[in-house]
Amino acid sequence: MFDKKIVLFALLALVVIVAACAPAPTPAPTAAPPTAAPKPTEAPKPTEAPKPTEAPKPTEAPKPTAVPTVATGPLPVTKSGYPSKTLTILAPANPGGGWDQTSRLMQQVLTNEKIVPVAVEVTNKGGAAGTIGLAEFVSKKDPHTIMTMGLVMVGGILTNKSAVTLKDTVPLARLTGEYEVIAVPTNSKYKTLQELIADFKKDPKSISWGGGSAGGTDHILVGLIAQAVGVDIKNVNYVAFAGGGESAAAVIGGQVTVGVSGYGEWKAHVDAGKMRFLAVSSEKKIGKDPTPTLKESGVDVVLANWRGVVGSPGIDAETRAWLIEALTRMRNSKAWQEILVKNEWDDLFLTGDAYGKFLDEENVRVTQVLKAIGLIQ
Repeated sequence: MFDKKIVLFALLALVVIVAACAPAPTPAPTAAPPTAAPKPTEAPKPTEAPKPTEAPKPTEAPKPTAVPTVATGPLPVTKSGYPSKTLTILAPANPGGGWDQTSRLMQQVLTNEKIVPVAVEVTNKGGAAGTIGLAEFVSKKDPHTIMTMGLVMVGGILTNKSAVTLKDTVPLARLTGEYEVIAVPTNSKYKTLQELIADFKKDPKSISWGGGSAGGTDHILVGLIAQAVGVDIKNVNYVAFAGGGESAAAVIGGQVTVGVSGYGEWKAHVDAGKMRFLAVSSEKKIGKDPTPTLKESGVDVVLANWRGVVGSPGIDAETRAWLIEALTRMRNSKAWQEILVKNEWDDLFLTGDAYGKFLDEENVRVTQVLKAIGLIQ
């Protein structure tokens, strides 16, 4: 009987223990929902995907353009031994102008930075918006000569009806861009562009405009200004000079009322107190220079000039590639980048076939502009 009581008590104790342990499984379902629920809240991870906004990396791509230490030592000669003699840069204008300035700065960097394994020299052949130099360049067919040129030549070829065109050359690289300035000698009665334009509208022929060759960038700008202020292009008194140096001398000496040229070309004359800028042809003021834009002065015109380099007709692909590489190393050098900053030049570097396509497009554009302002039929 005693044993039965013990057995019965043991059974009752077992039931109590089982009952006490039984609630344990119930917390599991309650615990499960909270752990499962956070997962949707963790889903904001897709919002972390704004990593595509970090894709401004394409804007960082231009960095290679500014890497000055791309290569060290002179560029090796080609398998065929090019270059085998002095490299000549032809500036198809007289000393003192933009092409001459660009050519000599190229010579300086190519030489001082030891980019090429041969000597570099600059020669000048000015006249007729560069078309005289162009004709000589094409006729010589010298692979060791390259020529500096630009927007001025595109217009000059059209206005001078040149038999030789840029199609007769080999596109190498577009280098720089700069804006034009309207300048007067410091003793001029004109303190603002508005004062000059007022007299220009009253008596167009009384205002003589000095600039580069007929049909060039300077001439185009004067034509656009006349058109913008309602002056008949036929009444514009434009005096063409072979280069920026000659036109600068004419402005400073008072031989013309006002002059037109590149900002970088004439900035030194302003700094020296020999000239005063009345306006610049850019969309906005240049750097810290207080000179107002044409637009700010009431003349709705914006115009940029560009300069580049072409190779001699007939050069082979290997030689062309070598010259483009030399120009690329020049452009990427710290020395060239400092020159761009100093002269307020825009870096418009473009090479090879892409540059060739650009030249074709510019020819179409300039033709339309020259026809619009009456410089060609």
